[in-house]
Order: sequence, then C-alpha cells, then structure tokens
Amino acid sequence: MTISLKRAYETPSPADGPRVLVERLWPRGLSKEKADVDVWLKEVAPSTELRRWFGHDPAKWEEFRRRYREELRERPEELQSLRSLVEAGPVTLVYGSRDQEHNAATVLNEMLESDLKDDMAPKPEGATRRTG
Repeated sequence: MTISLKRAYETPSPADGPRVLVERLWPRGLSKEKADVDVWLKEVAPSTELRRWFGHDPAKWEEFRRRYREELRERPEELQSLRSLVEAGPVTLVYGSRDQEHNAATVLNEMLESDLKDDMAPKPEGATRRTG
C-alpha cells in the first residue's frame, strides 16, 4: 500500500496513481484540468461543522483529529471506498489546505496506515480478518 499526500495546487505526476480529492469543497481557483483529480470523495471529508470549528488552527489539531476519526467511524461505507482504491495500488490523497501537516488528508492517511497494520498483524487462531 502506497499513499501519497499532495496539495491540489501542486503539479500532478504520473507516479501519483489515482488522485483522490478528499475535500468537501472544490479548491478555490483551481480548474478541473489542472487538478487532474480521478475521484472526488466528498463523503470522507470532515463535516462542514467540524471544518468550520477547526478553521486550520493548529492549537485545535488533536481535538480535530479525534472528532474527525469519530465522524469517519460513523461512515464505514465511504471509508471502505477509499480503502478499496488504496488496496488496488498507489494512491494520492489530494487536499486544498496550505498547511501540509494539519489537514484532513493527514488524518485519513493515518487511519488507512493503521488499518493496514491491523490487517497484517498476526491473528489469534480462529480469528477473522476485519472487513470494514
């Protein structure tokens, strides 16, 4: 599993694999041609309420991460569509934020990597793999 994160305004690359926009709103001033997005998964983005509360304030980062993960747990089908893309090969999560550390794509990446580690961990005898 290879996940890259790239700001929507950065130049796309053939190495990106499928480019998945993980924002609820289209990035300002960016044409669809320049964005070169293959899939727009609005449903995995933070809710409007959470996004407005966070306001890209690094002081609220840890609480944003907690709340966003909670929202994602309530939307397993949407998250599974992203997991399916990631399992198929390299994927680039595309985001609009200027802050490369404190954004929703970072949280999604953390969750997907954590899921992969859980799936690869040795299972007790008789246990089944998690599917969603």
